[in-house]
Amino acid sequence: MIRAFTILPLLLALLLVAGVFVAWRRTGASLARSVWAATAMTLGLLVWMSATYVAASLRVLQFPPDAPTMPVVFVLLVALSVGLGVSPVGRRLADGLPLAILVGVQSFRLPLELMMHRAYDAGLMPKQMSYSGLNFDIVTGITALIVAVLLAAGRVGFRTVRAWNVMGTLLLVNIIVISWLSAPTPWRVFRDGPANVWVTTAPYIWLPTVMVACAILGHIVVYRRLRAGR
Repeated sequence: MIRAFTILPLLLALLLVAGVFVAWRRTGASLARSVWAATAMTLGLLVWMSATYVAASLRVLQFPPDAPTMPVVFVLLVALSVGLGVSPVGRRLADGLPLAILVGVQSFRLPLELMMHRAYDAGLMPKQMSYSGLNFDIVTGITALIVAVLLAAGRVGFRTVRAWNVMGTLLLVNIIVISWLSAPTPWRVFRDGPANVWVTTAPYIWLPTVMVACAILGHIVVYRRLRAGR
């Protein structure tokens, strides 16, 4: 399980770097400019992933009422993913990559949900954060594959993608809220089973800081592509 929670975020990081390079090339950037953009994204990911991994390894990530380091990390990951999505980088990704790819990449949430269920079975994660509880984000991963294939075949259009994107966004918000209400804070609601502290350790810290961030970024990029009407 540790290996899976290490490999999947690394693969997502590689896909993002490759996506930046391809998007730059497909939108008319020179080879040198595309390599520079991909390199910049690589360096940014290296800094972010290394910093969060080290912080988790040193056990300095905590929830209130202790030093509120984990909320700070959460604010940073939301700010970075949203900021990237609404930035020129997000516009390039929206313009330069096929819509079927932008949708299909969110299928990573299918294996992620299977991994999270294993974490629940192992006693690391509370039940409500799994698909046996209140987390239904596995639907996003499954339907991402279906919608992407239908898009590539020309069988569905923007209306279907828009409905799927809204659904995926709502399901993502749902599990984010559940995870926070399961954390050992004074505002904890779900008290059955273990508290949601496993994500403060390595490599599980990459669940919120990489995989959730990529899901947020992916939805924003799809919204931008739909808004552009291409």
